[in-house]
Amino acid sequence: MNYVIPIITLIVGLVGGFFIGVFYLRQQLMKMQNDPQMLQKMAKQMGYNLNGQQMQRAQQMMKKQGMTQPQGRRKKK
Repeated sequence: MNYVIPIITLIVGLVGGFFIGVFYLRQQLMKMQNDPQMLQKMAKQMGYNLNGQQMQRAQQMMKKQGMTQPQGRRKKK
């Protein structure tokens, strides 16, 4: 019994941390989609310099992939 509780606690912590991380990442991507300066900053950190047309394409691509829905599940057509 001394080994079971710490193992269960570890598993619950890892699963909870994963879901919190996914939620945080989705929120950041949504903010980035709505804020062109934030998207430009991320691109520069990755070594890319995007012009206005490329920024619009990136934002459209993010919208098309369904990153505007914070629930995590997309509606099927």
